[in-house]
Amino acid sequence: MTTVHRAAVLGSPIAHSLSPTLHRAGYAALGLDAWRYDRFEVDEAGLPGFVAGLDRAEWAGLSLTMPLKRAILPLLDAVTDTARSVDAVNTVVFTPEGGLRGDNTDVPGLVNALRERGVERVAEAAVLGAGATASSALAALAVVCEGPVTVYVRSAERAAEMRELGERLGLELRVAAWERGAEALAGPLTVSTTPVGATDAFAEELPAAPGALFDVLYHPWPTALAAAVARAGAPVLGGLDLLVHQAVLQFEQFTGVASGPLAAMRAAGEAALAGE
Repeated sequence: MTTVHRAAVLGSPIAHSLSPTLHRAGYAALGLDAWRYDRFEVDEAGLPGFVAGLDRAEWAGLSLTMPLKRAILPLLDAVTDTARSVDAVNTVVFTPEGGLRGDNTDVPGLVNALRERGVERVAEAAVLGAGATASSALAALAVVCEGPVTVYVRSAERAAEMRELGERLGLELRVAAWERGAEALAGPLTVSTTPVGATDAFAEELPAAPGALFDVLYHPWPTALAAAVARAGAPVLGGLDLLVHQAVLQFEQFTGVASGPLAAMRAAGEAALAGE
């Protein structure tokens, strides 16, 4: 009898997640017929019970989205330095010893997506927003940014959190008021980590020659800001770029495959967003 290997994405809400589409496309591309990838609606209160109820002999890994990236930490046996640096886990691997190891593939996913588009090093950068994804963006910018990173935030509390994280990451961090966010686009790289509609006003105040934009949203796409930057002729990356790159790193950890099928996973994501 063939042993079934299982993985899934957990979060709340979760119905919109493209992770099953991406991972299943990866399995199909490599002929991994004994692998299953599902989605489960799980909130913070239900997470401990859900994890405790899993058969560790058949489970390989979990992908985590909001609001579970920090709630999972007390349930883990080990956490990678990358995940620890941002206090956020989006990947849980079931180890051969029966333990749970937490990692964060958003950070290297951001770096790999930028490199794919030719953004290897920048002199400075900016981040719009200060949530969990902004934390991952700062960790990625610690790799690709040589100079200061300016974070545009709405509250003093979030500003303090970003300063603390920037210090931990060794970044030269500056904080600016959210209302000045359009100024960020004048620099060589801006990462927007905000909800739908939050940056629409900045699209109307765009500098004449904006730098590259990485907008982590993927639906609806393009955002008003992404469309404006693209019309100005600057490079634009979207949420699907991040989603695919972080997912292929998860895929490799779950399956043990050395090089995941990035192209097949991206094509599946593009088709799903196009409604095919």
